[in-house]
Amino acid sequence: MADAPTRHSPSPLSILKDVFGFPAFMGRQEEIISHVASGGDAVVYMPTGGGKSLCYQIPALVRPGVGVVVSPLIALMQDQVSGLKQLGVRAETLNSSLPFPEISRIEGLLLRKQLDLVYVSPERLAQPGFLATLTRLPIALFAIDEAHCVSQWGHDFRPEYLDLARLPDRFPGVPRLALTATADGPTRRDILERLRFTEAKVFTAGFDRPNIRYMVEPKEDPHGRLAAFLAERPGACGIVYRMTRAKCEETAAFLQAKGLPALAYHAGLDGAERSRRQERFMAEEGTVMVATIAFGMGVDKPDVRFVVHLDPPKSLEAYHQETGRAGRDGLPADALLLHSLGDFASMRVLLDRSNAPDQVKALEQQKLSALAGFCETTRCRRQVLLGYFGQELAEPCGNCDACLFPADTWDATVEAQKALSCVFRTGQAFGVGQQVAVLCGKQSEAVLKHGHEQVSTFGIGQELTGRQWRSIFRQLAAAGYLDIDWLGHGALKLNTRSWRVLKGQEPVSLRKDAAWASERDKEEKKRRRAEQRAARKAERAARGEGKAHWTDAHLDDPADRELFAALRAWRLAAARSQGVPPYVVFHDKTLLALVQARPRTREDVAAAPGVGQARAFAYADDLLALFSAHADKHG
Repeated sequence: MADAPTRHSPSPLSILKDVFGFPAFMGRQEEIISHVASGGDAVVYMPTGGGKSLCYQIPALVRPGVGVVVSPLIALMQDQVSGLKQLGVRAETLNSSLPFPEISRIEGLLLRKQLDLVYVSPERLAQPGFLATLTRLPIALFAIDEAHCVSQWGHDFRPEYLDLARLPDRFPGVPRLALTATADGPTRRDILERLRFTEAKVFTAGFDRPNIRYMVEPKEDPHGRLAAFLAERPGACGIVYRMTRAKCEETAAFLQAKGLPALAYHAGLDGAERSRRQERFMAEEGTVMVATIAFGMGVDKPDVRFVVHLDPPKSLEAYHQETGRAGRDGLPADALLLHSLGDFASMRVLLDRSNAPDQVKALEQQKLSALAGFCETTRCRRQVLLGYFGQELAEPCGNCDACLFPADTWDATVEAQKALSCVFRTGQAFGVGQQVAVLCGKQSEAVLKHGHEQVSTFGIGQELTGRQWRSIFRQLAAAGYLDIDWLGHGALKLNTRSWRVLKGQEPVSLRKDAAWASERDKEEKKRRRAEQRAARKAERAARGEGKAHWTDAHLDDPADRELFAALRAWRLAAARSQGVPPYVVFHDKTLLALVQARPRTREDVAAAPGVGQARAFAYADDLLALFSAHADKHG
């Protein structure tokens, strides 16, 4: 790439336009940037994809000195620095993976005041030698990204973040920012107190990701459901989360057997292999990463089109963080979560057996309960999720399964009383399987062994199937009508709400999920899906394409699709020549904007959203030649 032209104007808006290629600020960006550029401290809660990084990158370019960005993972730092260099910004990262000569070169740039931004880990920033280097320099600001890592309540807790509270003492008068896309109440309090931001201005831009479609289903055949889900998204890039290393390997092997480019990622792999697989995922298009939570933070890949949880996460905070890795470019993305009562049982047992303090265990149990309630709710998923973070959504979102395919609800008070009565009659010492067998009148070995064929609830639930009773028990537990002794083999226990239901003091409304679907309903659903797949396949064949790309939904004209494909091919070649992922050159969203703009001059290229002066200077000739050739071909 050619050297970029020198920037002249230091105003935030001109930097936004000339450097980053965006015509206007989004949301509260301008307010935050103005506050920090004038020397104020700030705590920023902003959803992933909401332009959080601009809130410190632009003030660092406005203010004199170097902006120091604290980031938790090497991959995240390298990704941001690669993107900034494409824009002509003088940025580097100092991390433990660099050889000594490279570290010396970057420190030399720092001392010569030739950097706009430097990205470091909290461990690097705490080193006395590095701190001594910084004291010799004018510092524009300190930005603490992924600030939720400072909280013991957060799922990504990093104790090294606690040392960052000393920055105001060592560098008085230098503005500081703490930024995160995910933080519940306790985590937000920790950020303010542990990082000494109690006097900072707090900016809450919300936690909503309206481009993500949330879907939650009971888990029955996880691999079968995953296969059907991916068949409807051919060529899409995404992440599949599993609870254990063994499940990661199993699911990755399942997808590979179906000819899909899938990788497993977990802590059982050595560091070099994990890095290799992450680099491949970041660089390739259409790869599926099957991972534990060891993978995720630091994934800045904008074109992840889906996140699937085949096992539930540990909390709604983790769910929001992990699903937020989809659709960072603002284009449509999907989040599918499968769950079962057994999943929550396993997580509760692991938590109870952990060495965490009782206070931590109690809070984590509450978080699991909130997640279970989210899974079983009949309300708009987004309203429930945002409500957990203290944000009200006035109207249902229209982009989740609860809004798009509302579940039928029914007065289940009598059935709930039967279920709770059965728990009582069997001594509150047995799990769901035994309760279902008793209610359905099954003379199983376990039922006969304990004499449960003699209890009054034996056979009183034969009007429902075993699957339907399991759904009822799952929903009762999630709604708090039943307690479960997770260490006592999942034995069901009555609580205060149970007795209110049994005494007729509280009605129970449940939803009819897949357990209530008739065989005719299931066959009709299969038939519709088969017809949809056949129609898409015929359309692709008519266009002479082997695979449909998600952008087909955004580009109706075949000539536009052809042009978009040509731009992607050019981008891939440009990225490989520079050794960077394709999205570092341009996001798909920018390529779509270029297709719609049909630029004819260098100025037209620079004006496209997400291009900017430096990238226009570097790539305009190639792009204009490509557009000219396309115009000649299509008249």
